[in-house]
Amino acid sequence: MSVRSWGRSASSWLPGVEAARSYDRRQARGDVTAGIVVAALLVPQGMAYAQLAGLPPETGLYATVACLVAYAVVGPSPTLLLGPDSSLAALIAAAVVPLAGDDTASIVPLAAMLAILVGLISVVGGFLRLGTITELFSKPVRVGYLHGLAAVILAGQLPVLFGFSVKSEGFVETVRSFVEGIANGTNGYALGLGVATLCIIVGGRLLSAKLPGVLVAVVATTAVSWAFGLEGEGVTAVGTIPVGLPTPGLAHVALADVRSLLPAAIAIALVALADTSTLSSAVARRPAGDGRLTEPVDPNREIIGLGVANVACGFMQGFPVSASTTRTMVAASVGSRSQLAGVTGAALVAVVLLAGGDLVAHLPVPVLAAVIIAAAVRMVDLATLRFLWRVRWSDLALSLTATAAVVAFGVFEGIAVAVGLSLAVFVGRSWRPYDAVLGRLEGVKGYHDLERHPGGRRVPGLVVFRFDAPLYFANAEHFRRRVEQVLDEEAQTVAWLLIAAEPITDIDTTAAEMLDHLLDELRKRGVHLAFAELKGRPKDQLRRYGLYERIGDDAFHPTLGRAIDAYVDATGVDWTDWSDDL
Repeated sequence: MSVRSWGRSASSWLPGVEAARSYDRRQARGDVTAGIVVAALLVPQGMAYAQLAGLPPETGLYATVACLVAYAVVGPSPTLLLGPDSSLAALIAAAVVPLAGDDTASIVPLAAMLAILVGLISVVGGFLRLGTITELFSKPVRVGYLHGLAAVILAGQLPVLFGFSVKSEGFVETVRSFVEGIANGTNGYALGLGVATLCIIVGGRLLSAKLPGVLVAVVATTAVSWAFGLEGEGVTAVGTIPVGLPTPGLAHVALADVRSLLPAAIAIALVALADTSTLSSAVARRPAGDGRLTEPVDPNREIIGLGVANVACGFMQGFPVSASTTRTMVAASVGSRSQLAGVTGAALVAVVLLAGGDLVAHLPVPVLAAVIIAAAVRMVDLATLRFLWRVRWSDLALSLTATAAVVAFGVFEGIAVAVGLSLAVFVGRSWRPYDAVLGRLEGVKGYHDLERHPGGRRVPGLVVFRFDAPLYFANAEHFRRRVEQVLDEEAQTVAWLLIAAEPITDIDTTAAEMLDHLLDELRKRGVHLAFAELKGRPKDQLRRYGLYERIGDDAFHPTLGRAIDAYVDATGVDWTDWSDDL
């Protein structure tokens, strides 16, 4: 490979480097401003989500710096921002806290190794071109899963907001312990700080998306707590965090623990990929600074970028990260146009770490709980539930079932149920697909569903049957039964069964065996089988199965009209089709 071609290849895999080489300095003001605004969110949210994950607050800052820099170099989207995320934090806690047990010193290495595993899974998935695997989550199921996760997060953080702790496991036990502890365990000062934080965050969102309400809330409540000595009144503070950045290195974790983390890493990678691919697609559809739509990104390149960012987090004593809708959209709203916004935000977070831990020593823990609660509430999508209520109750039921699964069984089990539900919906809809007998409507070209249009005309002696799915093992027998049922219900003698086969895009070996038996049954009935609009791929499959020759080349017609003309010519029935000028 020549030096020039190597350079082109390197720039394609390191888009941040190429962007720096061709950077338009006129964008600098907007990018730097966006980085400053985003940094105001990164510090409190990073610490809060670390707490939610059961980790020291500084690890959230380590992860923030590492992922922003790494993604700025290798990520394909110039404006997407990664970081600690509330939806992942609960999963991380569920994975590492039980594994660490009483050995609290091992929890950071375990979380770092989890990030590395998530990153490696993502990178491998990208190179294997598995970027579309996140489509295993249907939207109703994904919304339901997030609602369940929000409920679990709220249940765990409400006691912290009220100034006490509970030791219960599971959603129901946690809620029961919280309710029982309200009367005697509530610290009024802690609750007041938490409620004030929530009010400022919500108020900031209502006033302007550009207003750093989280930063204002954290600074204001921390100042109040310090000024009035509320730590002496039982309000727990974060305390001093280590000064400086961690030394990069591979976490020392036993091989048995790595194996234990692997299932969790797969689940977290799936959730992170779903978040990132959804957000990157939304960002790609936003207008660029010059009014043009930005170039859509390759989902496989996107998950490779996400994977590298997670590996970087693991080597910097962080934990798994994902794309952040809030931070990305806030940055875009104040002028972010390139990777410089993320790099600026990372630099400012690094300054906080280098300047000394005393900057956040008096930050009240209930305030961080309020930040987490505010994030959890934003995960609730009532608009989608109302939409599903109006248009499709079955999807609403799926969404609520996914929510119930997370609440009842746990976050990882909830992921398995959510994916299983999505797959079950797909299989169910293709297992028993819609089918129709077609007829002619007066004055309307084409052949249409007679159940929807009972006044339609039938071609004498011809049944035109449409099956709206590929033929495969799960629906093959259902197809045969429906064909026989339709023929049995015919009052007239049937000469031809014509399959309107445009929706049949695949025929597997089980379906081929069914068609072989169906041919025998139809010939006993004296019915000729024909197909219209069957695509080339299923035709090739029928040839490989030896069925094409048995059915006969003359039984395959390019259109319904041509097939019905052939039927009329073969049988001589009295039938007038539409005129050419219709």
